[in-house]
Amino acid sequence: MAFGSSKMGYDTAVRTATPAEDFADTGLHRFGEILDPAACAALLADLKAGRDWSEGLFLSEAEFDADPQHRGVNPRPGRNLLEGFEDRLAFVEQAPAIIEGLTALLGEGYSLMERKVVCGVPASVIPAWLKARIAGNPVNNLGAYVKPRYRDVTYFYGIDFHQDLIDFKGREADFLTLYVYLAPVTRADAPLFLLEGSQRLGASVFPHDLTREGDAWRYRSDGREMLCRQRLLTGGTGHVAMWHACTLHGTQPDEADHERISLRYLFAKGAGPAGMDRVNASLLGPLALQDTRVDLDGEGAARIKANAVNQAE
Repeated sequence: MAFGSSKMGYDTAVRTATPAEDFADTGLHRFGEILDPAACAALLADLKAGRDWSEGLFLSEAEFDADPQHRGVNPRPGRNLLEGFEDRLAFVEQAPAIIEGLTALLGEGYSLMERKVVCGVPASVIPAWLKARIAGNPVNNLGAYVKPRYRDVTYFYGIDFHQDLIDFKGREADFLTLYVYLAPVTRADAPLFLLEGSQRLGASVFPHDLTREGDAWRYRSDGREMLCRQRLLTGGTGHVAMWHACTLHGTQPDEADHERISLRYLFAKGAGPAGMDRVNASLLGPLALQDTRVDLDGEGAARIKANAVNQAE
């Protein structure tokens, strides 16, 4: 299906501005469905092969309670499903439009910080005991509850509006996120919600101060506030988008009867001047924070119950 169709309820508004113009304006650039769907489908099939993507992913309640671990449960070097698939990723990483966009924003010599598989887990496969424990949490990263041998993927069951800077205490927002849908993502498939222009207030502590106003959100940070349009990021196979490290985004729980498996990249700016310098110079708030979140206790478990993105429609 060519991008621009309204079939399957996709949000088809792909902007024609340059990546640097989009980042300065909305904090988001959508390439659209630019990747070979056959290559996406083949990679997805191989990533899914040999793994139980149903309730068999999870520890039992007794197993978890015997040794609860909330830290160190995400992919890392040596435990990352994409290790071994590097030669299969050229259709993404060497796509001319992606290289052009990354170079414009990050300059020559931009670097890969991270690549991993992200899975939106459907409600139908989450054990009842686990649903009860995580209800209302702002960040339902399920890694703590997944069997150790499967922790080479990041599993989510919804995550509140956040900045990707959340995982980088003290680091400036000199990087961006690139996201690839390997299969069609409709409203039911845990698509990303992004708040356009939210990057302008710079880095802020999670959870964020947000109030819904119709189809937009009132965002407050460090004595400043703005009204941000909500953008729902749906798309077909091979859809690619990228956003600023301070752009607020999140997902609701997966309502479909199948998992949503995507690729998530982080790319950092090179040493020379780049479009990101101009974007960041226009931000009203800080580019870095020493403390990025206050929602976790000393063990890394959720200590508050709040979730704004679940109010999104």
